[in-house]
Amino acid sequence: MTEFAVWAPQCAQVRVLVDETVYPMTVDGAWWWRATVEDAAPGSAYAFLLDEDETPLPDPRSRWQPNGVHGPSRVYDDSAFYWTDHDWTGRQLAGSVIYELHIGTFTPHGSFDAAVERLDHLVELGVDLVEVLPVNAVDGPRNWGYDGVGWYAVTENYGGPDAFKRFVDACHARGLGVVLDAVYNHLGPSGAYLDRFGPYFAGSNLWGPALNLDGPHSEPVRRYVIDNALMWLRDFHVDGLRLDAVHALRDTRATHVLEQLAAEVEALSTHVGRPLSLIAESDLNDPRLITAREAGGYGLHGQWTDDIHHTLHTALTGESQGYYADFAAAGLTGLAHVFTRAFLHEGTWSSFRQRRHGAGVDTRRIPGHRFVAYLQNHDQIGNRATGDRLTQTLSPGLLACGAALVFASPFTPMLFMGEEWGARTPWQFFSYFPDPALREAVRNGRTAEFAEHGWGDVEVPDPNAESTFLDSKLEWDEATLEPHATLLRVYKELIALRKAWPELSDPWLDDVEVDVDEEVRTVVLHRGRLRVACNLGSDVVTIALGAPLARILLASEPVEGEADTVSLPPESFAIVQLT
Repeated sequence: MTEFAVWAPQCAQVRVLVDETVYPMTVDGAWWWRATVEDAAPGSAYAFLLDEDETPLPDPRSRWQPNGVHGPSRVYDDSAFYWTDHDWTGRQLAGSVIYELHIGTFTPHGSFDAAVERLDHLVELGVDLVEVLPVNAVDGPRNWGYDGVGWYAVTENYGGPDAFKRFVDACHARGLGVVLDAVYNHLGPSGAYLDRFGPYFAGSNLWGPALNLDGPHSEPVRRYVIDNALMWLRDFHVDGLRLDAVHALRDTRATHVLEQLAAEVEALSTHVGRPLSLIAESDLNDPRLITAREAGGYGLHGQWTDDIHHTLHTALTGESQGYYADFAAAGLTGLAHVFTRAFLHEGTWSSFRQRRHGAGVDTRRIPGHRFVAYLQNHDQIGNRATGDRLTQTLSPGLLACGAALVFASPFTPMLFMGEEWGARTPWQFFSYFPDPALREAVRNGRTAEFAEHGWGDVEVPDPNAESTFLDSKLEWDEATLEPHATLLRVYKELIALRKAWPELSDPWLDDVEVDVDEEVRTVVLHRGRLRVACNLGSDVVTIALGAPLARILLASEPVEGEADTVSLPPESFAIVQLT
């Protein structure tokens, strides 16, 4: 026996088609249509028929779409999976190291089960949280994940819902938490049938139709988002969600949907007895997102902070086009500002936006661990014209310096898959929709977008080509070769050092000092009794430490220390302890 239910306020009649038999449904006062079918069981195929239309439509809350996003839904039994993580107590964001990966390109096979075989590598690296790019049901055999339309279903491309549960269970068995990238700001361009059922949409944004979060009939739409988030955390045992581009969530209500979500996630965390984290991606530079609800904020636990990335990227590469312009102009002085303030733009002029942007952070009350910092991520690589990683631009020495600044920072460090060994494989934008017209629109749209960002003279890989996808897969053999093996060792040692010395994970920005020399290109982070000295230049430099040197904890190249100074070779770093 199975009860079927769907919200469809615009319909005068709804029927459910279960295993080729049609059943009438009855409606309640909230416009939920329901029917109980005696013979339906886990695995039964079903779809809804709206009004007089005989076109079967998948369930908006379908948990299983084995035949794709256009096919019938299947009844899914959550209780059938056998979990082994009964002793799992979770991982909080504070103090953690995050590893971002895309299941389809993380391994040659590109499945959840194949990814499990590489989890021990992450344990040895020192990772705490594995952040997985979206796994929602999407039309087509390959995709970044941000074109998902079946929000409640796990794509069969990676193995389906049970395989995802096996992946999470395997992570927990190794002490790894799982953060899932969740997209609520838009739906993909193929297979989104929500508007057939009700007023789910209210306008659109850059990526597609946006949800109706504050208009008439918006209450069930908000529940559609929040119930989905709770499902991942409760039924799939996920430890946190990375919320994609929350600046595109239009909500004018007194209680923003993000604050409502934070409150309900806090309640669920209390019930399940483990920390559950919400991490926003936002380009607003708005500290309200990560300000506690008691202090008038939304109460999210963290946010990606592109200002940190942009200052590091421009300092290391010298790039200054597009949105990098202000960060390049600020130079190392801007980097010092960001490492003590989190944002470069805090109510200041943005030349890229042609307006003032952002607001200041109250560093006395907001700890640095609420800001996720990274040298690379899927966006900052994949949204480059050729998907080139920093490995294509920087020397191993500068890659190591960038990593040292991230892992010795007061922020929560994150790295993108393969970064730890300086992978040379690109990570390009790829997708494949069955509709040829849609494929052509994607191809033309990406080319135009790259031209706007200053890559107009670069040949953009065809996002629809299978080769673009295959070229983006990691080559794990690289990690055993030089100079990759040395860089991997440096990453492991940096993470181990961060965990061994409380000064390096201390999140209070007010306690951080940064000395920079624009001319010789040095950066020195003051982290309590430790100094993180980086020479980004091409000459040997001697850096005054301001106190007697006790010992060198880690160095990317042989360095010399004497009295209260340390001499660094070009493009190298040293982390030292003072007396």
